[in-house]
Amino acid sequence: MNWKTEAIKRLDSIIGKPASVLARAFVKPRKNLRQGSELFTNKISEDKLKLLVIRPGGIGDAVLLLPALKALKEHFKNSEIEILAEKRNAGLLEVSPYINKVHLYDSRPPFGLFKTLSDNYDIVIDTEQWHRLSAVVAYLTRAPVRVGFSTNERSELFTHNVSYSQEQYEANSFLNLVSAITGEYYDFNKNEPFIPIDSGLIERFDNSIQVLRKTCKSVIGIFTGATIAERRWELARFVELSSSLSQDGVGIVIIGGKEDVDGSKRIEEVVGKSMTINYAGRTSLLETAAIISRLDSFVSSDTGLMHIAFGVGTPTVSLFGAGIQRKWAPVGNSNIVINKNPPCSPCTTFGYTPKCPYDVRCLSDITVEEVKESVLSLISRIRR
Repeated sequence: MNWKTEAIKRLDSIIGKPASVLARAFVKPRKNLRQGSELFTNKISEDKLKLLVIRPGGIGDAVLLLPALKALKEHFKNSEIEILAEKRNAGLLEVSPYINKVHLYDSRPPFGLFKTLSDNYDIVIDTEQWHRLSAVVAYLTRAPVRVGFSTNERSELFTHNVSYSQEQYEANSFLNLVSAITGEYYDFNKNEPFIPIDSGLIERFDNSIQVLRKTCKSVIGIFTGATIAERRWELARFVELSSSLSQDGVGIVIIGGKEDVDGSKRIEEVVGKSMTINYAGRTSLLETAAIISRLDSFVSSDTGLMHIAFGVGTPTVSLFGAGIQRKWAPVGNSNIVINKNPPCSPCTTFGYTPKCPYDVRCLSDITVEEVKESVLSLISRIRR
């Protein structure tokens, strides 16, 4: 987790509660909602409204929000939908066909935040699950309709509260927010890719991947990183896994950011350049998504890139421990989750993962051999 994200969470824990109280004491939302109570009828979907969606957090949350944004756009067809996000997830949201404009609250100075507070929104949807400051921002827009999860004092800042369950897949949780204002039921389609990728972007990387396919029976992606140490499988095991798979004729495409470059070089050295393509530290988030979309399978621990792989329709093998599998793991027959389920796992709640006193046994107990078997089984299953 980067220092900026940590600072925002710490600030929320200190001033979140008093800010909620002060906001309600000194700010009064607008009441001149167009069509009043008719907002939730089919008639209003034909009118032009202005909506704001608030989405803090990382890549995974942004990916799983996309089905809800699609549902929102399909219902309010002629309306303008804007989103207040942060730099680390903005790249994915900026190309979404469901969003008219992206504002950043963590820019310097925070012009995006100031802009959203001054605009006259009809509906504001806060998709944050726990922290209070995003709910305060929703309230300070003075929008007549404000929707959010009722997980703590933040519920007092919304006109429409939505219950939140740690047992529900997160894409469905986000869809529940849309249901609160449309009155319609939405079910997440686990078999349909939901991240739109430009075909031209895919073509930029397809040739090199096809070259690797000529000498390999299949091509998979490997991501060794994780922003939280307690979700990181050992690099040495990823190296061993890549080497073992390559001996079975599987080509390895290495994905990652600048912080993953050293690890990616170790894989490349052990496996050999003829069986690898190393993209670590060389591609943007959208370029990475395009690359992953061309692979036969993708292997990582519980990470944002795991969600991207699922979102572009690439089968995944994901390694779970600290995170809640039911809420975050890719679903469907094209995805395999390896989870040892020790008594101390899962330990993450509302984005907080405590330091592990057990040497991350939930992941260290996962062997290279069982991950390899899962990868080969998944590839074989897909080919049928």
